Amino acid sequence: MDIIMLIGGLILILVGANGLTDGAASVATRFKISPLIIGLTVVSFGTSAPELTVSITSAIKGNADMAVGNVVGSNLFNTLMIVGCTALVAPILITRNTLRKEIPLCILSSVVLWICGNDILLNHSSVNIISRTEGLLLLCFFLIFLGYTIAVAKKGDEPSGEQIKELPLWRSIVYFIVGLAALVFGGDWFVEGASNIARHLGVSESVIGLTLVAGGTSLPELATSVVAAFKKNPELAIGNAIGSNLFNIFFVLGCAASITPLQTTGITNFDLISLVIAGVLLWCFALLFGQRIIKRFEGAILIACYVGYITYLIVTAKG
Repeated sequence: MDIIMLIGGLILILVGANGLTDGAASVATRFKISPLIIGLTVVSFGTSAPELTVSITSAIKGNADMAVGNVVGSNLFNTLMIVGCTALVAPILITRNTLRKEIPLCILSSVVLWICGNDILLNHSSVNIISRTEGLLLLCFFLIFLGYTIAVAKKGDEPSGEQIKELPLWRSIVYFIVGLAALVFGGDWFVEGASNIARHLGVSESVIGLTLVAGGTSLPELATSVVAAFKKNPELAIGNAIGSNLFNIFFVLGCAASITPLQTTGITNFDLISLVIAGVLLWCFALLFGQRIIKRFEGAILIACYVGYITYLIVTAKG
């Protein structure tokens, strides 16, 4: 029953995110909002809606470890598995802007999360808590990142990438409402199923969040990036992974912590430092030999690092 709730919840989340995004994008188009702005806001929100839904639902239910674990695990999955699998299909060319600004910003976001999640080490507190104040600060970082993204996109006069369909107003509203309802109910089922599975397996909710939940909510990004690689456009994977990582830490975790402080016990420095190292490793591969290319061999190393990380979590959880 728990597995059915988990799978059913994930399906509802994915369908709901798609419906909500289509409805919102159609309404925005009707009001003559730029397709570029829609792509950078509404569509970006839609791709990260699974992580947002699961983390906020987990936070409200008091499962802080799953809320934070979902973000940390999803970002590790994005950086190591998505980029790694895409590079195996086709080498990825990194733009100068991504190398000099966006990957370092992604590393900075991981360092900020490490600072926020280390009250015991840095403040000699009894527990690690991502407070409402820190949540609001993360949202401020998100606004800065969003402003930067819009400015860069306008400067480059980039297209939205996908034609946005303008639906009848009544259908747009139905899509939006049904999509939102599916996200709410799907998130509730998914978190409930994942929590019960964790209890039955005798592992912590943090481990389930870092592995099963993170992988499930990141599947759309993996599918999108691999398909893009097969269509000879693997560069989309980097933008997809970095954008999702920044969105997850600054917006998803910022929203969750702003709603309720997140007291974490199962998310360790090993997890947070692994996230920082993953970003640094990606940056180093992009810098190697000055070619700005993630090659197949480097993609295989990224995948091996992720497999090693997951193996360590499973072994220590059983131990």
